Amino acid sequence: MTEKKENILSAALELFAQEGFKSTSTSKLAAQAGVSEGLIFRHFKSKEGLLKALMDLGEERLEYIFADIITESDPQEVINKALTALKTVAADPEQAHFWKLQYKLKWETETYDDSKVEPIKVALTNAFEKLGYSYPEKEAQLILILMDGMVTKLFLSQNFDINETVDILIEKYKE
Repeated sequence: MTEKKENILSAALELFAQEGFKSTSTSKLAAQAGVSEGLIFRHFKSKEGLLKALMDLGEERLEYIFADIITESDPQEVINKALTALKTVAADPEQAHFWKLQYKLKWETETYDDSKVEPIKVALTNAFEKLGYSYPEKEAQLILILMDGMVTKLFLSQNFDINETVDILIEKYKE
């Protein structure tokens, strides 16, 4: 990826997070990125294309986060690693900022793509099956809902301790 394309994506990330997708003009994006407005359209075709590129980047990062979880064979570790991933995101300001934007865009554009978390859902379902839970798929769905809620609370509440909450869930799901 070229430096200018990275600058555009970085500016979009920053401005969409601050002002929202709909309120951010491509001219303001261009000024923030230090490029011409035409270059944005050359790389991304439209503002929606730029949004899609950011969402695709989120999906790539999600796949990276999930890689260690879905390749884990120990069922208890699958659960622990899935939950601990939240701590990792919260501890890194750049990652937290990136995911905050992803969540903000999800709400602003009213889109929620369950397929993005399908690999982790399958891994968690398999883990709960191996551990003998009565409703493994429902447990996996519950974990995903809790994770989603914890991330939302992390981004919207100044005093939320995600580490403590994750630790409680890890303890709850110990064999």
